[in-house]
Amino acid sequence: MSRDKEEVRRLSTHGQLLEKPADVIKNPYILEFTGLEECKAFSEHDLETALIDKIEYFLLELGKGFLFESCQKRFSFENRHFYVDLVFYNRLLRCYTIIDLEIGDLKHQDLGQMQMYVNYFDRYVKLDEENPTVGILLCLSKSDELV
Repeated sequence: MSRDKEEVRRLSTHGQLLEKPADVIKNPYILEFTGLEECKAFSEHDLETALIDKIEYFLLELGKGFLFESCQKRFSFENRHFYVDLVFYNRLLRCYTIIDLEIGDLKHQDLGQMQMYVNYFDRYVKLDEENPTVGILLCLSKSDELV
């Protein structure tokens, strides 16, 4: 299902090399194990359900050191509720990793929402001795200029 076929070939040939902390976060992710077809129309909920149903495979795809904490984790600001799609902890990086699922193209609103999620985790969830939260927007495509 990945659009970056060359990167997929490189990963399948050489695997994931961990030379710096940023290398723990893979790009691209290969999600064929979900069973969702490339041409099939599906929702973010369908993708989330498929990932949770196959959590062992998704953890292996994420990379080394990831531990699953929750899905649709709720937090609130002044009676407004927000939900983080997927929450993981990486024991090697000693930080939370939160994932927001977007089935379409990346939009600037998605980046702002993710920044709010990351700020919340850094202020109210992580411990002082832990590293800053990492946010991943899992989307169909992105513009490098926008990111």
